[in-house]
This record gives sequence, C-alpha cells and structure tokens, in this order.
Amino acid sequence: MFSSIRTRLSTVEASVLAAIGLLGASLWLFISIAGAVVEGETTAWDRRLLLALRNAADPAMSWGPPWVQEMARDFTALGGVAVLTLMTLAVIGYLLLAGKRNAAIAVFVAVAGGLILSTLLKHGFNRARPDLVPHGSVVYTTSFPSGHSMMSAITYLTLGAMLARVENSIRIKIYLLTVAAFLTILVGVSRVYLGVHWPTDVAAGWAVGAAWALLCSLVMRRLQRRGKVEPPSGPKEK
Repeated sequence: MFSSIRTRLSTVEASVLAAIGLLGASLWLFISIAGAVVEGETTAWDRRLLLALRNAADPAMSWGPPWVQEMARDFTALGGVAVLTLMTLAVIGYLLLAGKRNAAIAVFVAVAGGLILSTLLKHGFNRARPDLVPHGSVVYTTSFPSGHSMMSAITYLTLGAMLARVENSIRIKIYLLTVAAFLTILVGVSRVYLGVHWPTDVAAGWAVGAAWALLCSLVMRRLQRRGKVEPPSGPKEK
C-alpha cells in the first residue's frame, strides 16, 4: 500500500504539491483569523494598525497629503464590482477569440462562484464596519471578510493562474501571477487606509480569496489533463 502511495506521489508535479500546500495554509490562516475575530482577540491589534494610517494630530484625517488619499481611492476601485466585472469580461473575451471556449467558461464559473462565496461569508459573520474613523469610501455591506480584498484576490489571482495555465512561457507565467498579487495587495491596503475595514478583514479576505484561486487553478489543471479545457498554445519556451 505504501509503495503504491509513493508511486502516485512521484507522478505528481512539484507545482501541484506546492499549490495544495498553499491552499491548506490559506484555509488555515482564514480559519485562525475568523476564530480570533469572533472571540474578540484582534480588537486591540486592529485599532492600533488602523490608527497607524491616520494623522496623529487628527485621527479623522488619513495619513499623507490629499494626493495620497486620492490614489488610495483609485486603488480601492480596482477591487470594486464594476472594475472586476470589466476585467473578467475582457479576459473571457480574449479566451473566446483565442478559441479557448472551455477556459472562458472556467474563468466565469471561478469568478462567479467566488462572488457567491464572498456574499455568504459576509452574511455569515455579519461584522460591523470600523467606527473608529470616518470612512473614506462609501460602503453598503458588512465588514468581514473584506469583499474588495477577497474578490480582488479571487478575480486577479484566478485570472492570473488560469491565464498562466494557457501559456507556455515561464516569463509570462511569472509576470501574470506577480501583477495579480500586486493588484490584490494594493486593494487590501487601500481599504484599511480609507478606514472602511479592519486589518483582519483584509487579511481574511486575502486568505480565503487566495485559497479559492488556488483551488480553481488545481481544478483547471485537472480538466486540462483530461482534455476538457484547452491546453497551452504556441511554442514552448525553455
């Protein structure tokens, strides 16, 4: 039995094992943060970090000059529903034009499923928004996990991972994943800076969003091997 297990493990790519490990770590991180939030163990830490991004003389004002505050609002918009929807449709359009219909469907299912998951988690935890400082952006939903952070992670990381799966170039793969991670970080930090989320809201959103993106990437890899999603195209780059 053990020899059979070893044989199977030896056939699994290192990247798959790494993705599974990161998936487990992301889920563990989310569960740990959620448990601490429910128990009220993060209150002091959340308040300290949130105030660190405010003007020491007047906590009602964000740190930095007005142009920094305007940039933060621009960055936070990258995690908004309108921008993420346009981004997803643009990628789906590219995949359809490239003749990768099944990959386009996979992208749609991944992002739409992530949106449903985000909504369910928000309703389930029902955490109130920070009332420590004035909000720098209009908000309508509950606070945990951060919807902008979670959906930016789900969308950008899922799109980055899925586009990487239909590319052979290692440089392009790294570029896509790096840009996706960078955009996700910008959105999350901007939410805390604008005072509309506690830091733990953002961390939890990143964690569960990354877990969903990794899961979608693994599923797409499996479907590609079964021929249900289009394989990479173009000459393979060494």
